[in-house]
Amino acid sequence: MIWARRNLAIISDFEPIGPRLPIEFCRVSRDGRLTLGIDEAVGAPCITYATISAFDNLDDAIANLGDREGMPSSNRSIGFTVPDCGRQSPRAVERHPRAVKIITVWANARGFDPGIWTALGSNFAEKARGPFSVEAAIRYLRAQNGKTLDAALAYIRRAPPEVQTPVREAVNTRWPQAPDLR
Repeated sequence: MIWARRNLAIISDFEPIGPRLPIEFCRVSRDGRLTLGIDEAVGAPCITYATISAFDNLDDAIANLGDREGMPSSNRSIGFTVPDCGRQSPRAVERHPRAVKIITVWANARGFDPGIWTALGSNFAEKARGPFSVEAAIRYLRAQNGKTLDAALAYIRRAPPEVQTPVREAVNTRWPQAPDLR
């Protein structure tokens, strides 16, 4: 999202000022890439990026982020927390309750009221037909065709430098990036 904002309406660039959250490349996207998600079981603690929505209304900001993520309006997986009144997204609390608490404390300390984020759960077991592990992620990537593998590796490599996870390390070991000789 940082480098592909599409229709996301924000008033400033993303910055590495977000809370440290357990994230990993544990979600299989529609096009076969492994993408980042909050996962309290397998995620590595990483600094996250944040920005300010151009919308003042929570529902509008949620709709905008959901549209950017290609989520149908009837099934939005957008997490939110409103520290001033204690309101939180039930789906996010179900998927990653500790992360919601961390985000709530962070949003309150930063004066973000509310805070929203993409709260998709891992779908690796469903899409890759087996439980997630670093080894399973590498096997999954090895099984992809050239175009899908190239897109997956590009996504992982393009993640912010603050995102250092076991999958990223394994990818960089298995598929070392050629040095830039320019």
